[in-house]
Amino acid sequence: MNSELLDTYPKYDDYKDSGIDWLGDIPEDWQLLKVRNIFRLSNKFAEKNNSHELLSVYTEIGVKPRRELEARGNKASTTDGYLIVEKGDIVVNKLLAWMGAIGYSNYDGVTSPAYDILKAYKPVNAVFYHYLFRDPRCVSELKRHSRGIMNMRLRLYFDRFGDILVPYPPLKVQTNIVDFLTRKNDQIDEAIFLTLQQIKKLEEYKVILIEQAITKGIDSDCLMKDSELDWIKSIPKHWNLTKFKHLFKEVNQRSVSGTETLLSVSQYTGITKRADNISNGIITNAESLEGYKLVQRNQLVINIMLAWNGSLAFSDYEGIVSPAYSVYKIKADLDYRFFDYLLRSETYKAEYKRKSRGVVDSRLRLYTDDFYSIWCSFPNKKEQVEIANYLDEKTAIVNQAINQKLEQAERLKEYKTILINQAVTGKIKVS
Repeated sequence: MNSELLDTYPKYDDYKDSGIDWLGDIPEDWQLLKVRNIFRLSNKFAEKNNSHELLSVYTEIGVKPRRELEARGNKASTTDGYLIVEKGDIVVNKLLAWMGAIGYSNYDGVTSPAYDILKAYKPVNAVFYHYLFRDPRCVSELKRHSRGIMNMRLRLYFDRFGDILVPYPPLKVQTNIVDFLTRKNDQIDEAIFLTLQQIKKLEEYKVILIEQAITKGIDSDCLMKDSELDWIKSIPKHWNLTKFKHLFKEVNQRSVSGTETLLSVSQYTGITKRADNISNGIITNAESLEGYKLVQRNQLVINIMLAWNGSLAFSDYEGIVSPAYSVYKIKADLDYRFFDYLLRSETYKAEYKRKSRGVVDSRLRLYTDDFYSIWCSFPNKKEQVEIANYLDEKTAIVNQAINQKLEQAERLKEYKTILINQAVTGKIKVS
């Protein structure tokens, strides 16, 4: 679909071979110049005790003031001796240029001496080079010219960056391309935003669907009663009310060999098999996995440290988990699918957080005694199965709609990337 849309744009009259693999043919009247013949390094340093805006460049969003994105890093204690950035400069993160951390600055300010500041000395529309330098094919070329033995050690120095050949269209053409891409990107970004908003509404609908089913059932005519709990106001009159300690029993079987399938649990995906040998950020081997907890199918696994955000689920697999998890088997005759919905619901997540011990979210722990003390409302086995079947069917429909919207958003992002590439390399003619 994306290629068909691009076919609707006209081409330039004549092309020539650039001789560069990532660039291909370019319009006949475009020049090929080395970066150093378009830009020079700017080494103007900030004075002491300055109050300049501190800027950073990010792979995803380009150049932004650090104050707008404080969560992304620590604030510098001083910017004395930092590099001066003027609006219109190109800022290059030498450490992360191979990931696309390069871009046009729309701000005056300063940035770390670990960056390079490029200032044009030929007539350019610098935003054109913002688009070009951040294009994935160009980024691959930047990576090829970076120095280092592994990705996280790569550095793009100007003596190599400056030697890269890039297109230099007539200034009017550069401006036409920038105006076109700015307009089209705004339209595509708006479409992506609206699609993501639709996904958010579908997610919210799914949450409400589950919450109503696991707290009120699916029979709208059933009589309700006061639950006598602070966090669930009313429950169906015929439902049971008991604590988790009467429904679940902790099991603590340990691996002898450490060779079983390593499992992990996430708030988003539930329990998954790990394809690597990393557990909790630590590289592991069979010997170090000895003593890990055994998990059987349909047993409940809870991440003690992250239960408050929904990192718990019934397992579809046999395997082992870190000792930082709790494992439980069902004591009563219950439908584990119903309880998977119930235990992972927003209502119960809020209760896990209230019962967890710790002073901040990152330090919260839901220990067995605290889990056992939580009250639970549920129907008989027959109704549990009916509710689980209902939720399986309804959530499958919602999930399908969400996946379609996600695919739509990805296609829009892909189209945006291709459109930028085709415009800045002259494959399509814009006006």
